[in-house]
Parts: sequence; C-alpha cells; structure tokens
Amino acid sequence: MASMVFCRGCGKEIHETALSCPHCGASQRDGSSKSRISAALLAFFLGGFGAHKFYLGRVGQGIVYLIFFWTMIPAIVAFVEFILLLCMSDEDFARKYDK
Repeated sequence: MASMVFCRGCGKEIHETALSCPHCGASQRDGSSKSRISAALLAFFLGGFGAHKFYLGRVGQGIVYLIFFWTMIPAIVAFVEFILLLCMSDEDFARKYDK
C-alpha cells in the first residue's frame, strides 16, 4: 500500500515520493537537497580526490578515492561520473542521492 503524506504548501494528501504537489505545485524537498550540477562540477575539478563522493554522502567511496588518487584511476572514474551526472535527470538524481 502506498504511503501518503500531506503537501507542505496546500495540505492536501499526496504520495510520499512526489517531488512536487500535483494540486498546487509546491516543492516537497527540504532545503538540504543536493545539486546535480554542483556534484558534476566537483567530479570534474576535484573528482580525483573524491570531493564529489563526500558531497553526495558517500564517505567510504571518497576515502577510497583519496587513498588511490596518486594512481590517476579515480580521476578517470570521476570524469566518467561527471558525464553520467550531466546526463542524469534531476528526478533520477534526487531519487538516488536525496535521502
């Protein structure tokens, strides 16, 4: 059974996974949501050090990037992740990283 919550804008009942209210259009995200573009820029400029992983809350992966940054492998992987982040829709990004 689907869980329902109340809209932050109009108070009507909506599905808990709704990003915006279908009745009034109010955003249902709180102020702590992460930016897809910020994550992509961090992956491009500081991805070899894992900065984008720390930003996205993946601390363990960020530490692995820091340990192996000297091999340049994390920089290559981060460049691929940069492209993937740019191609990802905002809805997919929010579903994956805004928890």
